[in-house]
Amino acid sequence: MNETHQSTTDPDAKLYRKGDGQESRLCYMGHVLMENRNGLAIAADVTQATGTAEREAALTLIDNHQPAGQRITLGADKAYDVVEFVEALRERQVTPHIAINGHVTKTGKTRRTAVDGRITRHPGYAISQVIRKRIEEIFGWTKPIGGLAQVKVRGLAKVQAVFIFGILAYNLVRIPKLLEAT
Repeated sequence: MNETHQSTTDPDAKLYRKGDGQESRLCYMGHVLMENRNGLAIAADVTQATGTAEREAALTLIDNHQPAGQRITLGADKAYDVVEFVEALRERQVTPHIAINGHVTKTGKTRRTAVDGRITRHPGYAISQVIRKRIEEIFGWTKPIGGLAQVKVRGLAKVQAVFIFGILAYNLVRIPKLLEAT
């Protein structure tokens, strides 16, 4: 669809449909890397909307922020349950705590997962599956309060600047609450 349709005001924006039964919209995709202990965003990026943008951005954010020589875990939703992505994480010494995509096809077959039993049987996996949902708090704050529900700028670089500014503002609001709790 992006080959035949282009925005006249923002040529960097791409058509993207979030789910079945929803209309396609011209948009960008915002990505955030969050640390689990305090729910703070440690990295953010904006990319053009594609079917693989989330996974590609996740790998880039990890490459730029993973402590050298240290093994980490990555909690993610079922959209990341793809063999190539899980293999790329393992190459980077990242344990994939990814939700299993148990989609059942029209023929009644359950989709095969890329996450194996070695990972899912550990107690840390269950904890990651609960905590990973905190990322939605960041997006939930930045859309209505941070003004990112509909950006007022055009071009990937400008949208990225506004998005990162919104993520920084979220952290600045969150940090005093964390300090107050301690």
